[in-house]
Amino acid sequence: MKKIFLVFAVFVSTFFFAQKSENFYEISYNSICCGPPSTAPVMNYVETFQSKNKTKAIEIFRQSGLGREGEFKLFIGIDALSKSQKSKFLKGLETAVNSQNNAKNQNSDGIVNFSSQPVKKENLKQINNLTIYKKEKVK
Repeated sequence: MKKIFLVFAVFVSTFFFAQKSENFYEISYNSICCGPPSTAPVMNYVETFQSKNKTKAIEIFRQSGLGREGEFKLFIGIDALSKSQKSKFLKGLETAVNSQNNAKNQNSDGIVNFSSQPVKKENLKQINNLTIYKKEKVK
């Protein structure tokens, strides 16, 4: 019985300590008629930023099931970055979202919204359908 408790305690503590960020920034992908837009521009920016600045992996969570056409939200945690890297990252992220919205087809493509107000880790725990984001293969 002690061994089972020990294994359980180790598993729970590694999962708890694996989540480093306390503040997350929300990006919502909304649909107009034909499904939400691709995450490719934002994810390409995140990967480029990480490789250029040689940073630790950025935590990203996905909340799905928000609408009939597959609407979802991404929550990006960047607490591992330095203060100057955070401001640079947020400006670039906002630019990536704005350029994606400007390049979309006005009649059929969905809208990407970026919220610069952080969401606390405690609030994320109360959200349903929240999973760790895995990069999608873009066709």
